Amino acid sequence: MKSQDETLEEWCRLLLRAFELEDVDVDINEVLSVAGVAAHSVVRPAAPLTTFIAGLAAGLDCASGQAPDVQAMQSAMEVARAVAKAYAADEAQAVAGTPAVGSAGTSAPSGTPGE
Repeated sequence: MKSQDETLEEWCRLLLRAFELEDVDVDINEVLSVAGVAAHSVVRPAAPLTTFIAGLAAGLDCASGQAPDVQAMQSAMEVARAVAKAYAADEAQAVAGTPAVGSAGTSAPSGTPGE
């Protein structure tokens, strides 16, 4: 019986092959980590949504020539993680009844895709 890690590696290779992206290196642990941050900072269904949007952003950066694959993926994951954490902080402030700093409703952090 295959381990979860072996299954995910196999699934990742199959998906990459299906999309003709065999040469792309995906850091599965980083993707899962960002998904976990989104799931715990927002709501569980935010995990796949967050990773999809981060992947889309990275793909657009690569396609437009703004960044190489690895840099685009790292940047997109950093933005996704930062926005999820900012959202959680804003929600915690709202629950506590203190004025929110406004980090979740503002633009992406400086130096990130989408500026």
